[in-house]
Amino acid sequence: MNTATPSTPRRVEYRQTDNGFVPNYATEVVEQPWSSYTRTDNEVWAALFRRQHELLPGRACREFVENMHRFGMGADRIPRFDELNKVLRRATGWELIAVEGLLPEVTFFEHLSMRRFPVTWWIRKPEQLDYIAEPDLFHDLFGHVPLLLNPVFADYVAAYGAGGVKASRIGPEALQNLARLYWFTVEFGLLRTDEGLRIYGAGIMSSKAESIYSLESASPNRIAFDLERVMRTKYRIDSFQKTYFVIDSFESLFEATLPDLSPTYARLRGVPAFGAGDVLPSDRVIHRGTREGWPSDADF
Repeated sequence: MNTATPSTPRRVEYRQTDNGFVPNYATEVVEQPWSSYTRTDNEVWAALFRRQHELLPGRACREFVENMHRFGMGADRIPRFDELNKVLRRATGWELIAVEGLLPEVTFFEHLSMRRFPVTWWIRKPEQLDYIAEPDLFHDLFGHVPLLLNPVFADYVAAYGAGGVKASRIGPEALQNLARLYWFTVEFGLLRTDEGLRIYGAGIMSSKAESIYSLESASPNRIAFDLERVMRTKYRIDSFQKTYFVIDSFESLFEATLPDLSPTYARLRGVPAFGAGDVLPSDRVIHRGTREGWPSDADF
């Protein structure tokens, strides 16, 4: 039985097995225990924040950098969710909720559809500075939240949540299609700008190594976004991506995904997926990767 209370939130982490890390799911919404963060917690936040703050100008999309400053985020302390919510509610009607760990899919979709963004309350340990297998406070808050101040992107994420609730009623294939869309946009998306390609995906934004790799390495493919192509593409959960999909604007992303996706799920039912590194004759290729250093085992 779950005995967590708002004053004693749990730290729900993945469990290590012989087959690797396995998710443990949590469903509780808790109060952020801000006063209980330790000196080490705040030092981890500071180290990660300073590193990305120095690295991202010229790599992150302009909207992300501007919105991070609108929130007043800094390296001095872990931000308070209640302070961020004052800014966020006024701007786009979103709010942050503290959670204990990874949420089940449908629970996550329901929160997004109601403009509630779940943020894991706890932060990684010092030895996990460069990599953690699961979402933590730094990934969720630093990586995702600044773009929720952008009205178009905020609407996209809310629509995605509503679409996820609907897909869960259709079946597992539809959910898989939708999971790939989230992965290649909200988590690992790139944006084409007049100044060049820029990062907007939170999985890249919160990682020093992938912030550099996604834009500067010759290894991965960079391919123009196409909805059905993305929904048919496998991805990597344990290494850098083999392929990044590039949108032209947040508006174009929202327009492409706004219609009812039920006919799309029907067309894709039973259709084989593409490998994470495949390049198709129909692709609009921005950069064809050299494939150097790619893992050879199965994609997700």
